[in-house]
This record gives sequence, C-alpha cells and structure tokens, in this order.
Amino acid sequence: MRVFVTGATGFIGSAIVAELLGAGHQVVGLARSDTAAEALAAAGAEVQRGSLEDLAALAEGAARADGVVHTAFTNVSPTSDYATAARADAAAIGALGDALAGTDRPLVVTSGTALASVSGRIATEEDPANWGPRVAGEEAVHALVERGVNASVVRLSSAVHDGKADRRGFVPRLVSIARDKGVSAYVGDGANRWTGTHRLDAAVLFRLALEQAKPGATFHGVADEGDPLRRVAQVIGNGLGLPTTSVSDEEAADHFGHMVLFVTLDDWTSSEQTKARLGWRPEHLGLIDDIEHGGYLP
Repeated sequence: MRVFVTGATGFIGSAIVAELLGAGHQVVGLARSDTAAEALAAAGAEVQRGSLEDLAALAEGAARADGVVHTAFTNVSPTSDYATAARADAAAIGALGDALAGTDRPLVVTSGTALASVSGRIATEEDPANWGPRVAGEEAVHALVERGVNASVVRLSSAVHDGKADRRGFVPRLVSIARDKGVSAYVGDGANRWTGTHRLDAAVLFRLALEQAKPGATFHGVADEGDPLRRVAQVIGNGLGLPTTSVSDEEAADHFGHMVLFVTLDDWTSSEQTKARLGWRPEHLGLIDDIEHGGYLP
C-alpha cells in the first residue's frame, strides 16, 4: 500500500513511517522544510512538499495514495492558539477526505482520548468526543463518513511517551517545570489521571487501523488506562531529587503556565474494544516505568 502520512517527521509520525516501511508499505511523507524532506528521504520514504495549511498539497498527496494517516497538528506551546490549530486540523481533514471521496481508500485521523472523558466511569470507544476545540476534527471525520469516505479515528493517550526520543512532549515539559520551580507538583489531591502509551505501540496501532479499519471506527491508543498525576509528579520528583507537592487550583496556572489545561485533565479511558477488534497488544514500557527508566530523568 502507498501511504501518505502527514506529520511524518514528528515524534509520533516518524515512528509511524518506520512501522509502515517495516511492514512493507510505501510511504510518502508531508514535509514543509528541507530538513524534514532530508529526514524522510533518509528513512526511506518519498517526499510531498507542503504544510498543514497547504490544502492543495494535502489533497494531492491523498489523491496519489492508497491510504492516508493524518497525524500533523500545530504544537501546543505558550504562543500557539489551540482553537486556531483545531480549526486548521478540521480543514486539513476535510481536504484529505475530499481527495478520497468515491473510493474505499482509508483515512486514519488522530484525536485524543481525553476528548471523550466521562465523569464517574471509564470511557470507551463508543463514547463521543464531547469537549474542547479539537472535537472539530472528529466532527470532520463524521461528516466524511456520511459522504461515504472510509475515515476512522485513532484517539491517542494524554501521554504518548518514549524517553529515548521525547524532547517536547508533556513529560519533558513537566520535568522542565519541576527543575525551574524546584518542586514537582500536581494540582489538588492529584487524583486526576493521564492515559498513556509508548509511541512505538501507538505506531503499530495506526498501521493496524489503516489496514483493518471500517468507516466510522474509533480506536483508543491506550496502554495505561489512567495514572494519577500525583504519581507522575512523585516519580519526577524522586528522579530529580526534588520535593513533591500539591498546588491549589488558584495556583495552578501560575505554576504550570500553558500546561495547566493538561495537568488538570482527568482521562480514564479503556482500549479493550480496540485490542479485541485489531489484535493490538502494547509491548513497550508503560508511562511510569518510562519516566523512571526510559531516559526522561538523569
């Protein structure tokens, strides 16, 4: 299968490219810079020049492919506008889907498990995305499915991790904040949770979703159903030799900055249906073990 991958040189996308190539697929990666193009060529992939905002390039890449994996998303940072990024994501999904309309070629789109969180019980693949700007991406997928496009969603864990390669994700940001503040903190009682999966396990899930997905399917990339943020903070504090402490809701924004939205999530999510339907079996380190032993800490 010839697969077009957006976000192909990113933290998750680069692992997906390697997984697809290793499984015998041809890969064409979207590259917005010479550096990204060189990285793709070195990995053994073809290059489609363009960006997430270049809808014509997205459509061209999708039209020439047997399937598409969409992982590109504007990085969450102190200067990024999350709502604008979500709208750009929805527009990109629409352009990719338009190029696949009238065929049965699959489009696999990235979302997040936290979007489907449910108060008082564990969320499943059957629960709809129900809050936040990125819901627009899943709504774009549903609109494509109604038009007959073979589109599906992979919801990734709140923490997709890999201590050997992760330099800008949520875990290294928490480590950096702890170093800067001199304490490793959580909010309130720290009972709120993050789901977790290793990025190499996530890459396998995307391949399986591409190869097996049916229109409208939702899959959960969850190896750890929910680790309390208090435990995450304790492991980081122990590793850095820093105290672990609680901050109040009122103090959280000042302490965590733009990360405050993510450290206050309560994401308790199952992947049992995904495992049963696709035969996905996570094999790599879990979140806590990866923080302790995977390379995040000195």
